[in-house]
Amino acid sequence: MAQPGGGMPDMQQIMQQAQQMQQQMLEAQEEIAKAEVTGTAGGGKVTATVNGELQLQKLDIDQAVVDPEDVETLSDLVVAAVRDATSNAQQLQQEKLGSITGGLGGGEGLPGMGNLGLPGM
Repeated sequence: MAQPGGGMPDMQQIMQQAQQMQQQMLEAQEEIAKAEVTGTAGGGKVTATVNGELQLQKLDIDQAVVDPEDVETLSDLVVAAVRDATSNAQQLQQEKLGSITGGLGGGEGLPGMGNLGLPGM
């Protein structure tokens, strides 16, 4: 029980705050999962789209970079675009969840919250 002027914190209030944070985390996770993030390489000649769960959804390749004699360059551009998209998706995760957790390491600092199954968190 909370005492005026200090003392033990009100456990009911702490539990309510934890539940609110957990709800906010679940809502943010759903929003992130629905998000699509792009990354590019070769000045936009290759574009990769990943979802918020870091899964590749789409790959667009400009015909100008398709050279049967130079498959290695095309492969490098694809890898670079996917890495860029993945990095952008991870940044989105940090932006959405960082404001909720307030630096608690993705919710790991609260019992029972875990990391909510988000990759990269």
